Amino acid sequence: MSTPVTLLLGTNKGAFIATSPDGADWSLSGPHCEAWPINHVIGTGDTVWACGGTDWQGVGVWRRTGSGWTWSGTGIEAGDGQDKINTVFSLGRGADGALYTGTRPAALFVSRDEGQTWTHLPALTCHETRDGWMPGGAGLILHTIVTHPTDPAKLWVGISAAGVFATEDGGTTWEPRNTGVRMDFAPEDQQDAPVGHCVHNAARAPGEADLLYQQNHCGMYRSLDGGRSWQSMENGLPSTFGFPVAVHPREAGTVWLMPMNGDSTGRYPPGGTARVWKSTDGGSSWRGMGAGLPEKDAYFTVLRQAMAVDTGDPAGVYFGTSSGSLFASRDEGESWNEIFRHLPVILSVETLG
Repeated sequence: MSTPVTLLLGTNKGAFIATSPDGADWSLSGPHCEAWPINHVIGTGDTVWACGGTDWQGVGVWRRTGSGWTWSGTGIEAGDGQDKINTVFSLGRGADGALYTGTRPAALFVSRDEGQTWTHLPALTCHETRDGWMPGGAGLILHTIVTHPTDPAKLWVGISAAGVFATEDGGTTWEPRNTGVRMDFAPEDQQDAPVGHCVHNAARAPGEADLLYQQNHCGMYRSLDGGRSWQSMENGLPSTFGFPVAVHPREAGTVWLMPMNGDSTGRYPPGGTARVWKSTDGGSSWRGMGAGLPEKDAYFTVLRQAMAVDTGDPAGVYFGTSSGSLFASRDEGESWNEIFRHLPVILSVETLG
């Protein structure tokens, strides 16, 4: 039986909200947030948060309750001696209701009042490895926030280019967790460095075990131990480069990726043929699925936060492109429909929780 779906889109020209009563007929509202560049949008129940901004407009988080939007940047500020924050890049919701946001330059903030005010978590910014962090192509950004579904003290973040960091005490202490991840761009004597890794996105699988999946500048990986060690899962994929990763809401071994053709060769689907790649065995094998997707001349990019999965049965899978198209699958990737086109550059896609 089809269920209603709400998709939350961040774009370079504001936030958009796509709704459908059945996954077939869609309507769109936006642009919201005064058409600010919006990097990420998440929501639960009747509340939606959107983050973004620029040096010119200001930086912060928008919140919608009901039909109105309010903005707050209170507390999202660089500390003494640190570079000015020039955008807010990511959002995450903790098991205890805490709201987290990551910025550029990389820093992590928490809100205990639904996003009205923010507090810096300095232990990450001041980590002893900080001198080894370096900007990726989009700058030094904290772009991925992964929370534990029941333990509010557990949190993973992804920083480009530093790597995955984890805390198990609510942010008081942090450790880099990048063992097993390649750094093809680094000199040979730096391959085993604990930081400097260009993680692109990460996600936690459902269940008690801390099974994580990661898309990286240098490969695709899984971790069976909460990121303490990583194993390659790129065998059978058309490339070792991509951005988003999405995991099934109930099946820990089912994961979707969308590889691009490479860093310096265009960052579009290999051969210009759009395919979403699915594994049902934790990344041991892969199948490319493209029914309804462009078979040729597809030169778009799917960015790190631009793929999402809903909780339906079967699960719906969605992704947005740099060319402004939004695609949806209501059968876990077996077939696809382009539900909107000519939108601004789509930076993120999430489902309303």
